[in-house]
Amino acid sequence: MLSLGTRCGDRRLRHTFEVTTFTGMELHTRYKADTVPACKEFVIQEVDTKLDKEMKEPDDQDTDGGKSDRSKSDERQSRSFKSATRSAMKEDYKSLEDTTDETFTEGEESYSGDNDSYMEHLERSSSSLQDDYAESTGESQYMETRVPAAEEAEEEVKKKISESFFYNYMELVSMPFQLSLRHSFGYDCRKRANLQLLDSNTVMYIAGNQLILLNLKTKEQTYLRSSSGRGIGVIGVHPYKTCFTVAEKGVFPKIIIYEYPSLRPYRILQDGTELAYAYVDFNYDGTLLASVGGNPDHTLTIWNWKEEQPLLRTKAFSQEVFKVTFNPENDEQLTTSGSGHIKFWEMALTFTGLKLQGFLGRFGKTATTDIEGYMELPDGKVLSGSEWGNMLLWEGGHIKIELCRAAGKPCHQGPINQIMLDEGEVITIGSDGCVRIWDLETIDTADTTDETGLLEIEPINELQVDKSVRLFSMIKMNETGNNFWLAQDTNGGIWKLDLSFSNITQDPECLFSFHSGAIEALAVSPLTYLMATTGLDCSVRLYDFSSKTPLLQTKFKQGGTALIWVPRLVSYTGGQIIVGFEDGVVRILDLYDPKGLTIFVGRKRILDADIRLKKAFKPHTAPVTALAYDRDGEILATGSKDKTVFFFEVEKDYKPIGYITTPGPVCQLMGSATSHVSSYLSSCLILSCYTMK
Repeated sequence: MLSLGTRCGDRRLRHTFEVTTFTGMELHTRYKADTVPACKEFVIQEVDTKLDKEMKEPDDQDTDGGKSDRSKSDERQSRSFKSATRSAMKEDYKSLEDTTDETFTEGEESYSGDNDSYMEHLERSSSSLQDDYAESTGESQYMETRVPAAEEAEEEVKKKISESFFYNYMELVSMPFQLSLRHSFGYDCRKRANLQLLDSNTVMYIAGNQLILLNLKTKEQTYLRSSSGRGIGVIGVHPYKTCFTVAEKGVFPKIIIYEYPSLRPYRILQDGTELAYAYVDFNYDGTLLASVGGNPDHTLTIWNWKEEQPLLRTKAFSQEVFKVTFNPENDEQLTTSGSGHIKFWEMALTFTGLKLQGFLGRFGKTATTDIEGYMELPDGKVLSGSEWGNMLLWEGGHIKIELCRAAGKPCHQGPINQIMLDEGEVITIGSDGCVRIWDLETIDTADTTDETGLLEIEPINELQVDKSVRLFSMIKMNETGNNFWLAQDTNGGIWKLDLSFSNITQDPECLFSFHSGAIEALAVSPLTYLMATTGLDCSVRLYDFSSKTPLLQTKFKQGGTALIWVPRLVSYTGGQIIVGFEDGVVRILDLYDPKGLTIFVGRKRILDADIRLKKAFKPHTAPVTALAYDRDGEILATGSKDKTVFFFEVEKDYKPIGYITTPGPVCQLMGSATSHVSSYLSSCLILSCYTMK
């Protein structure tokens, strides 16, 4: 963008230029103003190669298709104007190229290139200025003739993005002031396809606003931050592991493609959806990328991602779409699935050009189901899962047969979340925590012999990971001679599974464990490098944040909603926490070192820890939302959504001494500072505030 500034009142609009050239990209000129008073003469002129393209559209040419009738003197005048414009712009650039105070707003992209192509870009850009000059003198806007075919071909070559071009990461991402992330204990375990393998030692996953690259051997983490600051929708990996995609959330979010292992932003795809991406997938050779958006638009887009261009775009479905994939055997066929549907797509050449044509799968007599997992078979059929655990074999847009186990038993107890083909065998994983292996030929040739439409088959092998595990996705590890897989557990785990099914098969190993939902409360020890958390996944967890180590977790029947560290006035060892739960129960927990059988004390690193219950009581009928001690440590107050605050005498083993009702649910309790003459407990309510002496 070229900024042309004129006087605004008595002040000059100060601007800076940065001209960066790159083959095929528009000339970028940015401005920065100290002040922006009312200004009627300030002009911002777009300088974009798109104008050159528009001038060459057939509808914009003379009807005879020949050369313009404009006189040679006019052409000389045009060339003189172009030369003068180029000289003026070059002088402006030279006079301002040393400016160092230019800033970029969040989300801006900057292009880099060689200065050798600077004059070529000025020539292309000045043609747009020439049009404005002609328009101001009353001449036709489209006064240039059609360029020869050779020049048109050369122009098309210029518009391609160089293979060596990269964006600047620091200008791309949103930075949280001067804070830097040291370590993350989080994992969005319920996000689809949120466990991807980059090489034999590195996996990546999303945790909130961060993309985390984790070295499985060293446990070191590397972070990439969301450019929008609003989170990441989904991630994907190129078939050759040379790059990966980060499809974000936000208003018209971006898909950023990073080179691996350099982690430099390589390409940016824009305007593919309105608020968030739901899924992305590369075709077999990695030349195309398919993306599908979430609510409200559910837009399906096929990208020529290296050129940052959308090739085809359409609405995938009117309800939520979970997944989109290319057919590995045919790049012109795709499949999408989601809430109550599965849809089969083809890239068809019509009289209006290449189009995406979708055919909705018909369930017929089978009950409609959400479809989470599916896969394309080599012969064009599609095998999908169902909410009740059976497999559905699709052919020609209809269900050919439904597969179950003997005696009508379902293939899985609950939804089938992923179906894969590996070494001639079909692998299914389900919310029941089971991995089952099936014979591909038996499934592919399956046919019904009665009116039920059911065919009973049995798995070749199966693995029960754990009864508390809900498998969501799996990826195969690149270990020669082994058949190891990494599995995503929606209950917060990352598992390593051995699917060799031999005499030396290893037991399932939980590599990492996280909260499986939102963290409701967090507290840090005043004495040690310890941090305690609780959440609605019914767990209380303890971390040593100095050594970046999770120490322990313990499960309860209800989710945790409030947590504080007991002050030293009450527990001199500093090894107690008090936790409130969804059912109104309050528990006081002791933390200790099981090896030394001692309570934690002092600021030292803790390598091992355990937890034991000291006391439990139930003062409330709704979730506990706030906990606080008075400044002397003599009274504990508990607040709740039931609009009550209870008080307990600490010295008498937390004997209740009374309660008060409040106008609204309690959201916070706080003891008065030591500077106050009297001790107070303040209660912050959702509707109002209430203070008790």
